[in-house]
Amino acid sequence: MSKPTDKTDFAKLDAAFFEMLQRVWGFQSLRPSQHDAIESILARRDTVVVMPTGGGKSLCYQLPAVVSSGWTLVISPLLSLMKDQVDRLRRLGIPAAALTSAPSGPER
Repeated sequence: MSKPTDKTDFAKLDAAFFEMLQRVWGFQSLRPSQHDAIESILARRDTVVVMPTGGGKSLCYQLPAVVSSGWTLVISPLLSLMKDQVDRLRRLGIPAAALTSAPSGPER
């Protein structure tokens, strides 16, 4: 596994980005693969991220969504993961929702 990179290696990402990373997620740094993915997303390039379980994929779309204006749409086939992540984001004070096939008519 590659060594995390500290904020001095992220010329394109500003201090507010790292303040949010630390305040909301409690991280001081990103893994190099996370940095590359996040930088691509923030540059508004179509981005496909393939990482192993526990590799930090969720942060790659959650952090850019929090520091950017507008909406972020994430498509996932994993209902339980979506619920867990939406619940966690809401606990952190970040507005989040999941649209799935599970809710009944009124909830939809």
